[in-house]
Amino acid sequence: MDTNQTPVVTTDALTKTYGDRVAVDRVSMTVQRGEVYGFLGPNGAGKTTTLRMLLGLIRPTAGMASILGRPAGRPHPDLRVGALIEGPGFHPYLSGRDNLRTVARFRGFTDAEVDRVLERVDLAGRGSDKYKGYSLGMKQRLGVAAALMGDPELIVLDEPTNGLDPAGMADMRALVVDLARGGQTVLLSSHLLAEVQEICDRVGVINSGRLLLESTVAEMRGGSSLRVRATPEPAALAVAMRLAGDDGVRRTPAGLSLDLSADAAPHVTRELVNAGIDVHEITHTERSLEEVFFEMTTATTPEKEPVA
Repeated sequence: MDTNQTPVVTTDALTKTYGDRVAVDRVSMTVQRGEVYGFLGPNGAGKTTTLRMLLGLIRPTAGMASILGRPAGRPHPDLRVGALIEGPGFHPYLSGRDNLRTVARFRGFTDAEVDRVLERVDLAGRGSDKYKGYSLGMKQRLGVAAALMGDPELIVLDEPTNGLDPAGMADMRALVVDLARGGQTVLLSSHLLAEVQEICDRVGVINSGRLLLESTVAEMRGGSSLRVRATPEPAALAVAMRLAGDDGVRRTPAGLSLDLSADAAPHVTRELVNAGIDVHEITHTERSLEEVFFEMTTATTPEKEPVA
């Protein structure tokens, strides 16, 4: 990822209201070129509304947004952006391939491009089947195929793994990573935290229409720790505080938590044993993205959800 270039997506105090409801509240975010950016939030948090404003599908109430250096929402014939928002919409009685041909003709692409994107999402063998007979996961993949037409610089995907089985989800994750490795930028919204943790470079967390945090996945999860179960606990606590510092040790129902890396485990064990303390368990732990996410969003969830 090259962060020295102009950001692909920038918003500044982007806001959308519906009457007295605030769907998106002064969101300022930045997506860098070549990264996979995860836009996270519970249902109704404002993710889709934000993406729709970026793509010019709805007008913001206030604030600004730009895509690839151009004002968002204005027509630019040379702007290379592909998107799948709120699920795909295709003609049920046309085949998957013919649906994509319709899109391709409208956007000036050839049938060869249709075949390329069908292959990319593993639908080449089912391209002749009617869309109405597709499973939910196949419909989702066809929507992603349409977004990939023309090899766009920016690909915006709204919940791209909806309806996919575990194997399909793994394939979609691999596709997203491959797109970023090829230099394309992917902005995806999701509420599946394990999936985002695996593939995203940076994340933005939105709740109640407000952007709570924007950082790398590693920064959001914080450092690792050692969990120690040892007796007698008061003596173990004294040793732990000597090794990790007074502020680096916390008592938890599972034992003592030390702000130390996995490499420190042998030394901690030796020090405890040398002090005559019985060590029952010592485990290296890392907070998952899901844990951090729920800590943040639970504390800020309103009584009424805003418009999605």
